[in-house]
Amino acid sequence: MAFEPLELEPLEWLERLARRHDAELGPLRQLDDYYEGCQPLAYMHPELLKELDDRIKKVVINWPRLIVDSVEERLDVEGFRRGSDAEADAKLWDIWQYNDLDEQSQMGHVDALTMRRGFVCVGSNPEEDEPPLITVESPLQMYADTDPRTRRVRAALRRWNDDELSVGGQVRQQYATLYLPNDTIHYHFDEGWTEIDRDEHNLGLPPIEPLVNRPRPLRPLGVSELVDVVPLSDAACKIATDMMVGAEYHAIPRRWVWGVDKDDFIGPDGKPVGAWSQLMGRLWSNEKGPGEIEAGQFPESSLANFHETINALARLVASISGLPPHYLGYSTENPASADAIRSSEARLVKRAERKQRSFGGSWERVMRLAERIMDGKWNEKSRSLETIWRDASTPTEAAKADATVKKKTAGIIDNEQAREDLGYTSVQRGRMRRREQAAARALERAMAGDLAAGVGPKPGPGEPADDGQAVPPPPPARRPAGVSGGAAAGG
Repeated sequence: MAFEPLELEPLEWLERLARRHDAELGPLRQLDDYYEGCQPLAYMHPELLKELDDRIKKVVINWPRLIVDSVEERLDVEGFRRGSDAEADAKLWDIWQYNDLDEQSQMGHVDALTMRRGFVCVGSNPEEDEPPLITVESPLQMYADTDPRTRRVRAALRRWNDDELSVGGQVRQQYATLYLPNDTIHYHFDEGWTEIDRDEHNLGLPPIEPLVNRPRPLRPLGVSELVDVVPLSDAACKIATDMMVGAEYHAIPRRWVWGVDKDDFIGPDGKPVGAWSQLMGRLWSNEKGPGEIEAGQFPESSLANFHETINALARLVASISGLPPHYLGYSTENPASADAIRSSEARLVKRAERKQRSFGGSWERVMRLAERIMDGKWNEKSRSLETIWRDASTPTEAAKADATVKKKTAGIIDNEQAREDLGYTSVQRGRMRRREQAAARALERAMAGDLAAGVGPKPGPGEPADDGQAVPPPPPARRPAGVSGGAAAGG
């Protein structure tokens, strides 16, 4: 399906997309900093920061990364199938494996969950007879414009810098690639954008597919999973930092001495020690009078109030994000049972299944486009393409096996579905099917009176073995030494 582009020249598209991308880079980088744990310390009084200067280090409780990774860890693509086909499509899976999308899909999911969206680019392969190239791109480098009617990408831009060392120092080379419905144009910036290459692919749509997290009609490019938890994360980091300051100055007992002059405190260099050094040395002093010297220590302070505050924030994060409390380190004295743990993960599993549905549609469009580039035409059967995901829940092996056996016994599912429900890969399921077929052939030969078939599913010459490879015919019999072919034949 072709999308109607705006009546803009390529350079006008480039400037439009670059302008919109620049407006979003600040918030996107901020979300990325929260995932990486590099966010600045919030809620701290500026005067306190000024007084402590570099003597205080922030303590980061990286709940944002925990929230993103807990969902992403349950998003594993295992294949693609067309319509009513029971088995995964081997051709599409070969394209997936060729492009290392097991690893790249993980990066795309993390970017989408963190920064609202990621992007997947599909292109032709310069190597002949090789699958198309598929790469995952960062939203920090790419921006896409969507059609308000179809909500499909009608143009996209990717920009990046290449720093090079020259005689005069470091030179920043700027490049850009503009993706249009029928052209992919490459640019270099040198006092303005200059076209350096053009690929006329004539696909009718840009070869870019967004991986969007939580899209909405008026927010087609998504919402970050971190939006609701960023304020709570800031509060937790502030409380944890305050706790370390409190541990430094109050949790350890402070000593005091009365009746001495401040000049009595001399440093190793022979100079009087300043008041701040005395404070950091946990010694308070005061002049009480001549000859009257007393010493002692103050009682230490408890840090329990900080612990309770962090636990309260953890409970709020758990309720908002759907994470089980034990993911956030908050648990009761009595260990939870297996059923209780699975019950606490119900919301997390459902959230992961929702992501599978949304991201699955994007991956299906990616594979349709890759097949179109490879074959030169659209495959009508790919309209019903379905992404196969690994089960997002965490049942025990015994529970899965019990449920699968009951469904199979009741006739609800067949052998193939039972194997898929148990988590076997397409390669393992194919090997099991071949064994079943070999056993069935052996049984048919035995029923026909071929007693030499035996009871084991032994494939004959040229028939597929368990690993899918044909069994070679037996080698010819070797003649005894000194016997000619005629003598051997005559016995």
